[in-house]
Amino acid sequence: MLNLPRRAEGEITITLTIVLVLGLIIGCLTGCPSYSVYLKDKEGQGDLMKAESTRRVAVLEAQAKLDSAKMLAEAEVARARGVAQANEIIGKSLENNELYLHYLWINNLHEGRNDVIYVPTEAGIPLMEAGTRERRVKAPQQTPAH
Repeated sequence: MLNLPRRAEGEITITLTIVLVLGLIIGCLTGCPSYSVYLKDKEGQGDLMKAESTRRVAVLEAQAKLDSAKMLAEAEVARARGVAQANEIIGKSLENNELYLHYLWINNLHEGRNDVIYVPTEAGIPLMEAGTRERRVKAPQQTPAH
């Protein structure tokens, strides 16, 4: 250390402090533009990552909706196949089984709760009977072999 009077040491300390503060201010002023560019770059990267994340979420949601729609469609097709098979089984069991159809019709009339049932008729015969009667009349008569 130099042997300077106390006053001179104080002046040197103040001068060094002023120079240091001025250097710091000048350094900040020259560094601010590049720091703001750095901040803008980081903000842009953050926005890009957020947009990519949002896009991925939207794609996953759309894929989930598509998968759900496909599965619902498959379930509906399976249900329709079951109904078609049931209708086919019922239809086959009712072919040439007119007595059972009559029984069901009469039973439903008997179990009715004061319901009004309109039965289309032709000459007082229910239409399902009329069609049967016409088929019987039009069917060729077989003659017994002698």
